[in-house]
Amino acid sequence: MSNTLKPISEPYSPEVAAVLSQYPQIDGYLLSLFRTFANSLRFLEKGVPNLLDKDSPLALRVREIVILRVTANNNCEYEWGVHVTVFSKAADLSKEQITATRDTNIDPELWSSEEANLIQAIDDLCTIGKVSDETLVQFEANWTVEQQLEIMTLCGTYHTVSFVANTARLKNETFGAKFPSV
Repeated sequence: MSNTLKPISEPYSPEVAAVLSQYPQIDGYLLSLFRTFANSLRFLEKGVPNLLDKDSPLALRVREIVILRVTANNNCEYEWGVHVTVFSKAADLSKEQITATRDTNIDPELWSSEEANLIQAIDDLCTIGKVSDETLVQFEANWTVEQQLEIMTLCGTYHTVSFVANTARLKNETFGAKFPSV
């Protein structure tokens, strides 16, 4: 086995195939990211929990804002592009909002006050490892404790996803969006 982190190819071991069969596919295609996770059965099973289910305490729009901002902050065009393409319409994100996820400034004209606070909290978590005192009061007012934990878990998970995709030098999926110029 190589020490280079990259997507594995078929044939998969029966154990890996069984776990990969539970991952989402696009017309039978497994994303390069998921096949990269499969370098370790343990990581494939446990490393990145699936937080994109219907039982999340966060609305799809909120989850996607978190994911897009974290992956943008980590310069992970691969994962950012997959989420823009697959989820941005269902999350009701405008082209301007999608572009703004890459901007270092938060434009209050594009976001509700709750969303602007969320983006600031994400930026805080990504840069200082906690929600800053200035952001925390409004963050706690906007989100239940369960939602706060989900936001933090999404931030951590998509940091990991970004680290894996960037380290593996994954090329964008053919359908994936590209970063806008900002």
